Amino acid sequence: MNKIRNKQFLLTTVLAILTLVLAGSAAAQTGTLKLPPYKKAHLKNGMTLLLMERHTVPLVDFDVVVRAGAAADAAGKEGQAWMAANLLRKGSKTRNADQFSSELDFIGGVFRANVNQDYSSVSAEFVKKDIGKGLDLLADALLNPTFPQDEFSKMLKQRVDGLKASKDQAQAVIGTYFNAYLYGHHPYGRPITGDERSLAGLTRDDVQKFYQAYYSPGNIILAVAGDFSTAEMEKVLSDKFGAWPSRQAPAIQVADVAPVSGKKLLLVDKPDSTQTYYRIGNIGVTRTNPDRVYLEVVNTLFGGRFTSMLNSELRIKSGLTYGAGSFFDQRKRPGPFIINTFTRNATTSQAIDKTLEVLQRLHEKGVSEEELKSVKNYILGQFPPTIETSGQLANLMGELEYYGLDEREINDFTTKINAMTVADAQRVIKQYYPLDNLVFVLIGKASEIGESMKKYSSKIDTLSISAPGFGN
Repeated sequence: MNKIRNKQFLLTTVLAILTLVLAGSAAAQTGTLKLPPYKKAHLKNGMTLLLMERHTVPLVDFDVVVRAGAAADAAGKEGQAWMAANLLRKGSKTRNADQFSSELDFIGGVFRANVNQDYSSVSAEFVKKDIGKGLDLLADALLNPTFPQDEFSKMLKQRVDGLKASKDQAQAVIGTYFNAYLYGHHPYGRPITGDERSLAGLTRDDVQKFYQAYYSPGNIILAVAGDFSTAEMEKVLSDKFGAWPSRQAPAIQVADVAPVSGKKLLLVDKPDSTQTYYRIGNIGVTRTNPDRVYLEVVNTLFGGRFTSMLNSELRIKSGLTYGAGSFFDQRKRPGPFIINTFTRNATTSQAIDKTLEVLQRLHEKGVSEEELKSVKNYILGQFPPTIETSGQLANLMGELEYYGLDEREINDFTTKINAMTVADAQRVIKQYYPLDNLVFVLIGKASEIGESMKKYSSKIDTLSISAPGFGN
């Protein structure tokens, strides 16, 4: 009987989401796409609440944003923020890790932790009928974590083992090497999950200190979307979190970084590699850059979809790779602009040449009216499904609030897309796509590709992938 009810619930949920997706796609094309209304409130202890009531499916999603990410790690203690977030469910004053998991599984709940450079987040999802139990678990993890020594030691060992395994797979660590080489000792150059050196010295007390410093209600955004009454949810959250004592969180100093001038190249030697993974780029833009919508349009054409300029040349036409793309990693301070792909050792130089040719062509030829119209339709068709579910909307509300943005980010999106001209595209290309100032990071077999790298930069740094850390 339970299986039948579960299947009926799943079918109802899928049909409801499908209806939302189709409606959202149509709304985007007609210019009527709007972010559903939500209430913003503050508890007396300073916690920010964002409440979006939606009765489409009987689910409630929570997204907790802590205004401190990997950039807040103490120097030499990289991995603090990541360990703190991932240990929240591993023991509290009332539950051990097994009890937490058992109770979560019993109600079919979801509980995840994530950390980026700017902030830490916890997301949770519960069926409406289990919201009381779900909130008990979420509140217990946030308010009462004890960071047991045995759980800390177990997770630390898993992270060290995972780090060793990831260095066996170039695609898993190329981004970390690139950030380290581009940003150096800047907080954005730090490995989010730590490295061999920082993990060796990390202690349970370090994690506890990070929690005590930054997990304070005045430093937290709690976004909720789903099947609930706004007034009732606000009261429940006030009861759950209102007594959490407020503490002043330390200021996190993250300075802007100037783009690299000229060209420089890092070759990470992986002697057993049969392929070369590489990234090319420089310092990019912030999450609030006024040209962010135009950048999305241009970058979708350049490297953001299967038929992009990069993928067409490097995969479809030449067969040099199975995939090539580009993106702007937008953060509180300027994040990196990145072109990324991989190829066989023997075709490394050919692939890089082709990548640079495509970048040169973007500057010389720009985009046509026809290309601009095509990519606008593509984006307006692809965008709505990314903000349809309660989980997506809770995440979006938390992110917008953290970066100081609001519903206009969604409500004005279609209008901005449709208003963009070829002249706007040309300006964006010239302003934000580096051509002469480039940073190259490659992971590959140095004995086979090293000599050919000299034509890309007079400054070449080398590093063994077996060396501790990521080079910064």
